[in-house]
Amino acid sequence: MMKSLFTPLPHPLTYAETLLGWFCRLGHEHDETTLADLCVTGAAQLSQCELSQLYLFDEPAGRLELIAQHLHGALPPGDPASGPGSQREPLLHYVLTQGQPLTLHDLSQCVHDIGFLPAVAQPWHCLSCIPLLGRSKTIMGVLLCASPRPAQLQGYVASLARLGGFALAQLSLLRRMQPASEVTRLKSRAPATRVYGLIGNSVAMNETCRLIGKVLHTPYTVLLRGETGTGKEVVARAIHAAGPRSAKAFVVQNCAAFPEGLLESELFGYRKGAFTGAQRDHVGLFDAAHGGTLLLDEIGDMPLSLQAKLLRVLQEGEVRPLGANASHKVDVRIIAATHRDLLAMVAQGTFREDLYYRLAQFPIELPALRERDGDALQLARHFADEACMALGRPAVGWSSAALDQLTSHGFPGNVRELKCLVERAVLLCDDGVILPLHLALSPRTEAAVETTLRQRLERVERMVLIDCLQKNRGNRTRTARELGVARRTLLYRLARLNIPVGEAKGEC
Repeated sequence: MMKSLFTPLPHPLTYAETLLGWFCRLGHEHDETTLADLCVTGAAQLSQCELSQLYLFDEPAGRLELIAQHLHGALPPGDPASGPGSQREPLLHYVLTQGQPLTLHDLSQCVHDIGFLPAVAQPWHCLSCIPLLGRSKTIMGVLLCASPRPAQLQGYVASLARLGGFALAQLSLLRRMQPASEVTRLKSRAPATRVYGLIGNSVAMNETCRLIGKVLHTPYTVLLRGETGTGKEVVARAIHAAGPRSAKAFVVQNCAAFPEGLLESELFGYRKGAFTGAQRDHVGLFDAAHGGTLLLDEIGDMPLSLQAKLLRVLQEGEVRPLGANASHKVDVRIIAATHRDLLAMVAQGTFREDLYYRLAQFPIELPALRERDGDALQLARHFADEACMALGRPAVGWSSAALDQLTSHGFPGNVRELKCLVERAVLLCDDGVILPLHLALSPRTEAAVETTLRQRLERVERMVLIDCLQKNRGNRTRTARELGVARRTLLYRLARLNIPVGEAKGEC
């Protein structure tokens, strides 16, 4: 077995060690959703593929249900568990009926329809579709890995089949251990953030996702406001990917990145001879985003002269390239983003009032990381897993002291600062556990340090409770059992520490 599993691989011992680590993580997981997410993350890391999908076979209905997806470097088009879910693609069902893995090395020559795969900038080049078997050799599901790069995926099939089969067996065991009412409740409750590929269960992020859901299928212009690093582009991509325009282009333009003349030509395009150096026609970003979405980042830095032209696009749906004699229609959804106070700029005369009200048709305020209780820990673990996969290293753990440092840090740079911090820590970590010295956070000033022992203890207790609740998906009974306290004691402490109900949803 050892020979058949690892011999075809370039570094068999390292691969075997990493595979064993993923088996251990799956074996210790007690939450259905996290278990499926771990499986696809592990499969993507082991196969070095950008895409990994896990399908569960619903035998009575005769269909496959997409329960987890990992898409490296881009947002998934929505939460698989809460989207359409049932998959009847011929390629998947061919593998299901044949009971044999299928590896395709050049999808450009493929006769199978691969349109069900997520749309990405670079076309998918190869994939491996693996049936997952149970104890009685019945098919429980399918694991799919795909990459836009040439890759020899055949060597990973045997080991990934065992990993995926083990994950589905664990999932089945968890469901048998839970009361029927609990299973039904879990299926009906999809965390709002996961629906849009976002990370975090805080009240602030759930409110953000509620607003995204309201505007998703409308033609309204969205204005994303928030501090630098809060993830405005990530949210814009989520709106595009989960909406009706997801099959079309998503185009980003930073309005602060170009001088006025160049920004105008980039947005509207130009005709040959429009100015010195215009030796050919140039398609502008409005035309490039036709049918899709255009994100105008740092809209507060757009010059006043261009603001008038943008207002015409919003009102009339027309653009006129430089040097052209006529305007033409474009169908583009505009999302604007800024960290500036546009209303204050309107009062100062540096931003057009009519454009402001047109852009702010549906404003969404993105919370700073310090306002998202408990989300920093989830984000840190996610960024660590992504960094490990990018570096081809086994997943790392976190020391309690390092998590405590993250919780107490203010993160003025928000999520962007946290991501850079975690990526550096993974690179510095040699023993598989991130310690405070790997984070290299600056010590807090005396003014920021709590003045009493009670305040320090409550801060640590709050961090532990929120982290444990989120790990148990808000189930207070399981949380109390894990912490070794009575359930009524846990409820008292949640109320005493003013942990919002949203952090502890899912009572049973």
